[in-house]
Amino acid sequence: MAEAQDADDRLSRSDFRRLSEFINAYSGIKMPDSKRTMLEGRLRRRLRATGFVSFAEYCAHLFDGDGLESEAVFLIDAVTTNKTDFFREPKHFDFMAKTALPEMRRRGHTSLRIWSAACSIGAEPYTIAMVCADHAAKEGALSAFILATDLSTDVLRAARHGVFPAEMLAPVPHEMRRRYVRYGARDGSKARIVPELRAMVGFARLNLMDSAYPVGDPMQMIFCRNVLIYFDKETQLRVLDRLCRQLEPGGYLFLGHSETITGFDLPLRALGGSILQKT
Repeated sequence: MAEAQDADDRLSRSDFRRLSEFINAYSGIKMPDSKRTMLEGRLRRRLRATGFVSFAEYCAHLFDGDGLESEAVFLIDAVTTNKTDFFREPKHFDFMAKTALPEMRRRGHTSLRIWSAACSIGAEPYTIAMVCADHAAKEGALSAFILATDLSTDVLRAARHGVFPAEMLAPVPHEMRRRYVRYGARDGSKARIVPELRAMVGFARLNLMDSAYPVGDPMQMIFCRNVLIYFDKETQLRVLDRLCRQLEPGGYLFLGHSETITGFDLPLRALGGSILQKT
């Protein structure tokens, strides 16, 4: 195969349709016609990496040959969006610190299981770990294990290292940064989460489109934020139903602020701010 070129090669409507149908079936991510240019731009890098000279050749390899089995993970990595920040949607973490964790302690929990169901490069699960560790330091021992999953192998690889550009840590309260972050490089441009916090988080690949979620014992809290917006209503309901099965009664589910369960028959009651509790 010759070196892939950017030239005038474009993603045809028929190949876009085949790609979008596969991406939707595999990951639940909607790919309307308006995303054709975005998909084309992201896949150009994949063409360079694989050596295919055109989108047509790449798609033929996927759908007419035997390439889909080995290429599917890389294709999904190329198209997933991984927007993340520390303490993103901070009211969720205020609720966690002031209400959810004290409530779990009152119920007699001495250890918690918390799931970050779309962890991206790790800002969310490490934020959760900071809140848990801070609570334990102030109120007494309460251990937590945070399961962090994502569809993308690329972001999971980055998340495990726990290394971030220093400016990403700006939203972290000063005292938490002092306790849970170490700055490296001579110019302080890189920061790493301390080992004791990294030890609280376990990372694994998981596809929310799977029919079952093998995550072990019930969770006391699940964060699945800003993911449902990429799914159609039917897929949203299926995903939420499976998440509910993994949540213990009285446990908390955190969604993104623009996400809702309105119109769905689920064992959840809304507490406000996209915070839900299993009934």
